[in-house]
Amino acid sequence: MDEQDVIKALAALAQPVRLKVFRALVVTGDAGLTPGTMAEGLGMPANTLSFHLKELVNAGLVTQERASRHLIYRAAYGRMNAVLGYLTENCCQGTGCAVPANPTPSCC
Repeated sequence: MDEQDVIKALAALAQPVRLKVFRALVVTGDAGLTPGTMAEGLGMPANTLSFHLKELVNAGLVTQERASRHLIYRAAYGRMNAVLGYLTENCCQGTGCAVPANPTPSCC
């Protein structure tokens, strides 16, 4: 992962609504969520949610899949782990670190 990809991902998450949306998708896991379910659960208008989902998809943090007439959004765990790996790659000045080199959440 290069620096520009990390900056794009962090910029997408540096907005309160997008962070809430991303966290909701992470908690949901591989099943993903439809926009209608997310809008209802997060208490926001569909057009607002759509704007924020577009930004998360553009940053590569969320994937979009069409299933019949519905769109399913999922957290992109590989991308999320790559960002975390980039941020912790050279941590602790070469000494032991509490963060594993390749963190894998138990939900993935």
